[in-house]
Amino acid sequence: MGQNQKKQNKSDFNNSLEEDFTGQQEEILKIKEEQYRKIFNKSPSGIKILDSQGNILKVNESLCEITGYDKEELEGKNIFDILVPPEIEEKARENIDRILAEVDLTMTVKNRRKSGEAVHVHLNETRITLSDGSVGILSMCVDISELKEKEKELKYLSYHDGLTGLYNRYYVEAEMERLDTKRQLPISVIMLDINGLKLVNDTYGHEKGDKLLIKVAEIIRDNIRQEDIVARWAGDEFVIILPQTDIQKAQEICQRIDEACEEADFDSIPISLGMGAAIKTCIDQDIFNMLNKADNDMYKDKLAKRRSAKHRLVRNLLNTLLAKSNETKGHAVRMAEFAHNLGEEIGLNREQLNNLSMLATLHDIGKVTIPEEILIKPGKLSDDERKIIKEHPEKGYRIIASIDEYSHIAKYILHHHEKWNGGGYPEGLKGEDIPLLSRIITVVDAYDVMTGGRPYQKAKNREEALAELKRCAGSQLDPKLVKVFVRLIEESEI
Repeated sequence: MGQNQKKQNKSDFNNSLEEDFTGQQEEILKIKEEQYRKIFNKSPSGIKILDSQGNILKVNESLCEITGYDKEELEGKNIFDILVPPEIEEKARENIDRILAEVDLTMTVKNRRKSGEAVHVHLNETRITLSDGSVGILSMCVDISELKEKEKELKYLSYHDGLTGLYNRYYVEAEMERLDTKRQLPISVIMLDINGLKLVNDTYGHEKGDKLLIKVAEIIRDNIRQEDIVARWAGDEFVIILPQTDIQKAQEICQRIDEACEEADFDSIPISLGMGAAIKTCIDQDIFNMLNKADNDMYKDKLAKRRSAKHRLVRNLLNTLLAKSNETKGHAVRMAEFAHNLGEEIGLNREQLNNLSMLATLHDIGKVTIPEEILIKPGKLSDDERKIIKEHPEKGYRIIASIDEYSHIAKYILHHHEKWNGGGYPEGLKGEDIPLLSRIITVVDAYDVMTGGRPYQKAKNREEALAELKRCAGSQLDPKLVKVFVRLIEESEI
């Protein structure tokens, strides 16, 4: 083979290699281009390519979903005409200049959808070289509107009380520091506390107690000014911060709230608040000390009102019981008379007799928590209904134990359905382990119920009722007390 032929063969081989290499490069580029196209089109992030003037050259489907526009509505348009709100246009133009100067930007902005609705997006933007050699911008965004809403909700929850919707303690403490300036003087602080919330919870349940908290929050909110700040401080306590307010005006607001509580209709439950106010007039005074002073004044007011508030609530409970059950005022009066006479006959002292009269009035107060349809049911009670009825001594005990003036008779209420033979409830006490006053009430109550009748039981005459007492003596009833009581009734003209 000649030299020329060898050169030709070598050249052909090199050309072939070069063609193969070029072909491979083109194939690789084609594959890469296809991959990039897939990434662009299928990316969950919204992607748009812009020229240096903000004209939209290309967008993917995700961007269309985020903005609400079709591709045809976006491509060829300028972002300032269709996506960027006017209020951030100046900032957006500055950002374009920075990106074109090779500064990559990451930011969160508020754009607008086609519907006009705001959309929060997280952006990543960088400079790129376009196919014609000019510079442009690659902008990738993720819709974080839902995240922003959750963030807003969390912020709200962090500063608000979940039950009443008022601000919470953390917010008020921060606001007190913010408002603690000379310009806001004088600053008044009012502390408020619900009287008898525990009693409402024990009587009607915590759901009713929560409704009372909500009602009080509404009353307070309706009787302060727009610039005042009210919060649920803790439990049954509230606080009001009144900037640029003297103590006289603060006391007027207290009076307005007090009157609104008196007039409020809350299922026949009286609303009473303990209230105290203090004022900061000098910048050197500690505003949190004013809070403590208001709290001390509130506690004194609460003590002054507590007895009246609880007496009103007990009176309302008794009225509610009369309204929803077959009990009558006559029953309570007769019970008190029977119990007093029996107590005198067995030699009780004055204190015991007073307690017995009080017990006669309050022994069934726990029934106020029982549904009316069970209390007045004419037929036989189901096992579940009977179980509910049997809870009333414990409910009554909790109600009365929470009131200082009556708490000493709470144990007698708890045990007024015990039986002499130990078959009663709630603790199954037997014989003289049952408190004496409870045993007395059990006897006189049994007699008055039998002679008064009930929807499920025809009334008995005196002789029939006394015979039944004698029959139950030694099993359900204290036999000595029955003997004395029967004699008293037989000797009386009743």
